[in-house]
Amino acid sequence: MNSYELSRSWFDFSFENPDRVKPIHTAVYFFAIEHCNRLGWKEKFGFPTTMVMEAIGVKSYNTYIKALNELVDFGFIKMIQVSRNQHSANIVAISKNVKAHNKALDKALIKHGTKQVESTEQSTVSIDKQDNNITSKQNNNITKFDLFWDLYDYKKDRKKCFNKWLKIKDTDIDKIIEVVPFYIKSTPDVKFRKNPLTWLNGENWNDEVTKERPKKNLRVPNRFNE
Repeated sequence: MNSYELSRSWFDFSFENPDRVKPIHTAVYFFAIEHCNRLGWKEKFGFPTTMVMEAIGVKSYNTYIKALNELVDFGFIKMIQVSRNQHSANIVAISKNVKAHNKALDKALIKHGTKQVESTEQSTVSIDKQDNNITSKQNNNITKFDLFWDLYDYKKDRKKCFNKWLKIKDTDIDKIIEVVPFYIKSTPDVKFRKNPLTWLNGENWNDEVTKERPKKNLRVPNRFNE
């Protein structure tokens, strides 16, 4: 059994026993695998308590020894010889007979991976589509607002007017662009015009405006008189 198989077996067990397994179990067990590997995969090897505690960052001897004994109970480590005290080494062996109880973790990983891919694809399409739509709409509205502002020829409250503009429906914006030139023509003196924010808040584009249409020149030139 190699380190990959030991790792796989451990995490299968961990996944099936979340009520029993703690992070310290993983730390002790994987350091045992690392230490055994450095010793050339000895059948039995010393597992010094002080060294292990320092390697995994555990300060309490009682916490460490409890985790080691539980790993023995789980069947992942064999206790060959118990140390006399915390300053001597236990003699242990890595169990080679540990088998995964089932494929629950494999199924969970595959299921999660499939959902993650689907979710990522859907999210990307959704975000891209929304971003493009918002950008297109904003650009269109900004262009029309600039036109409105230039026509209105007012020097105050541009920011407030723009914020209001973004809340106006597209159909109303189109109507504003159509109507505002006639309102401006009816009040050529700027000082008599309503504040544009007031005009927008009051939805004055719905007011009836007389649209003066240029008269058609029906005169046909007489070529003989030219």
